Amino acid sequence: MTAGEPNRRAVLRAGGVAAAGAAMSILPGVAFAAPAAGTATQTRTVTGTFRPDVPDWYYVPVDVPPGARQIDVAYSYDKPSVPAGVRGNACDIGMFGPEGHELGTRRGFRGWSGGFRDRFSISAAEATPGYLAGPVTPGRWHVVLGPYTVAPQGMDYRVDITLTFGHDDREPFRPNPAPDRAPARERGRAWYRGDCHLHTVYSDGKRTPEELVADSRAAGLDFIVSTDHNTSSSQLIWGDHATEDLLILNGEEVTTRSGHWPAIGLPAGTWVDWRYRAADAREFRRFADQVHRAGGLVTAAHPFANCFGCTYEFGYEIADVVEVWNGPWTADDEASVTHWDGLLRGGRWIPAIGDSDAHNPEQRVGLPHTVVLADRLARAELLAGIKAGHSWLAESEAVRLDFSVSGDGRTAGIGERLTVGTGTPVTVRASVEGVPGTTVTLLDQLGPEHTATVPESGSATVRWTTYPRYSRWVRAEVRRPAGGPDTTTPNAMVALSNPIFLGT
Repeated sequence: MTAGEPNRRAVLRAGGVAAAGAAMSILPGVAFAAPAAGTATQTRTVTGTFRPDVPDWYYVPVDVPPGARQIDVAYSYDKPSVPAGVRGNACDIGMFGPEGHELGTRRGFRGWSGGFRDRFSISAAEATPGYLAGPVTPGRWHVVLGPYTVAPQGMDYRVDITLTFGHDDREPFRPNPAPDRAPARERGRAWYRGDCHLHTVYSDGKRTPEELVADSRAAGLDFIVSTDHNTSSSQLIWGDHATEDLLILNGEEVTTRSGHWPAIGLPAGTWVDWRYRAADAREFRRFADQVHRAGGLVTAAHPFANCFGCTYEFGYEIADVVEVWNGPWTADDEASVTHWDGLLRGGRWIPAIGDSDAHNPEQRVGLPHTVVLADRLARAELLAGIKAGHSWLAESEAVRLDFSVSGDGRTAGIGERLTVGTGTPVTVRASVEGVPGTTVTLLDQLGPEHTATVPESGSATVRWTTYPRYSRWVRAEVRRPAGGPDTTTPNAMVALSNPIFLGT
């Protein structure tokens, strides 16, 4: 079956909201007949053209009869040459089952691979990474196509859907999520190191889960959060790869056309929808509320990443934390820290975190990571520490930072408040280790207030005295003027603390 050329005026509209506040865009579908005796497979094909003015999402209805045991989908599209500075063709793909494909219909979600794969399979026994294994239930399925960018010439696409019929002798897939403890790393109330933004082959990463665990352990991390794009599939297999010295938490990088927001610390099997834009503030709040009800946190990821759909355009008032440092230090991170600092100066504090966002083996897990003070190495306690801002950011396991303030016989640490009078002298103290060739800077709402050079030993203790009358808060930065690992950007960050607040 061949589709025509859908655009905003020509597509068939159906009820319900799918993306950007628009009605669903339904393409001509395909129907499979009940198989004749001896028929093992049937294939149907859909072709058509997307024009540059298309909506974000299209749906291809697929009517599946009883008796199907596996569904296979392959797709392709042309990539014509475009002038420099003009976006070419890119198209995402995913699948919803007969339980529904309307916005937020979690029971209907069967998988997503974005633009990373050109084919996928689903059966009761197994599924392509990114997709959910389970019965191929009779009814109307929907292939979802997401024209991410469309060249001026348009995008010619083709989708091939194949059903395989007959009995499946294989054992059904059984979920095996990660355990909720890592006893070998448990230290009670302590500082724990974790990378809260990581990818595997279950979305667009190139590490297997086993490889990610090995690299996380080698980086000296206590915990990680798996945040594959727009799918919950990897959340169901981490138990096969877990060790006693690494806590694995679940997440999803909710990847919209208006920015990315990793939902971290989710119960296994939690899927969060992504088919809306920043203009749909009600929908963003709806799914952020879903994350909060599940006990997770909303992250504003790489706010100034320079790619379409990557820059964070949603409201910061709903975000629990902001990822100010993403991977090796770049100008994007400098912009993120400057913006975060501006919010802090204006009276809006959103705790900062740092993550590697590592996708490939060449990208270092734990560069950077977040060091969080928690009562124990467990999901609820770690998330509580992150949300409270009891944390600092580190380039690597080698970096140590002890940052505190004291005055009038009292002491406060990162994310806390030292409650003293406005005229009370306050000693700000930052001790660092493992940071040769760096400078330590103490900042308040006026900017940098005191800077000291760290000797080649890599260890130093820096002190500065201020008063709550002058400083509403203080924070610490450790930077390396010569740059940092995997970056040529000068004055690269090595460690960054969340603030300590002063006064009543």
